[in-house]
Amino acid sequence: MPACGDRLSSRLLTDGVALQDDYVSPAAVRELKRCAERRRGRGEFGAARVGAERSLRREGIRGDMTCWLGEPLFAAERALLRKFEQLRLEVNREGWLGLFDLELHYAWYAPGTGYARHADQLDGSNERVVTLILYLNETWHAGAGGELRLFAADARYRDIEPIAGRLVCFLAAGREHEVLATREGRWSLSGWLRRRP
Repeated sequence: MPACGDRLSSRLLTDGVALQDDYVSPAAVRELKRCAERRRGRGEFGAARVGAERSLRREGIRGDMTCWLGEPLFAAERALLRKFEQLRLEVNREGWLGLFDLELHYAWYAPGTGYARHADQLDGSNERVVTLILYLNETWHAGAGGELRLFAADARYRDIEPIAGRLVCFLAAGREHEVLATREGRWSLSGWLRRRP
C-alpha cells in the first residue's frame, strides 16, 4: 500500500482536491485537541480576522476563533508538522510547485457560526498554494452542520463532514469554499503550503 502522502499528492495534483480519512490516528486527534484546548485555556485564541494583514474582524463573514501555531510547540503538534513536511516534499517532487513553508492555525467554531464563501489566495498574492484542513471532532454526527462546502468552477459543490482524523487538501487558486453554520463546537487545524512571495 502506498504511503498516505503519495496517494494524497497524486489525487491533489490530478483532481485539485484530495481527502484522506484517518490521516492521523484517533490517539493523535485526541492529543491535538488537548493541545488546542490548553492553548485556548491560556488565552492564545482570538477572534479570526480577514484580509492580507488579518486586521479586519467581520462577524458576518466568519465567526471562528483561531490560534496560529508557533514555538513553543507541543509534541503532538511537532509530529503533525513532520507529517505535513513529508506531504510538502511529495507534492513538490510530483508537481514542481515550489512549496517552501507551512502556515497553520487551530480554528474553533462555536455553535451557530460558520465562514462565508471565500478563496484562500488573497488579492494580488499567490503564496498560498495548497490548503490543508485536519478535523479534530471525535463525536461528529450527521446533522451537526459545519460541513466544508467546496465549489467547482461550474457552480456545483461538494459538502465534506468535519470528521476526526480527516484531512482535506485542495489547490487554493480560484477554489471558493465555505464552512456551513455548525450546530456544535467544531475544531480543526487549517493552513497552507506556501511558495515564496
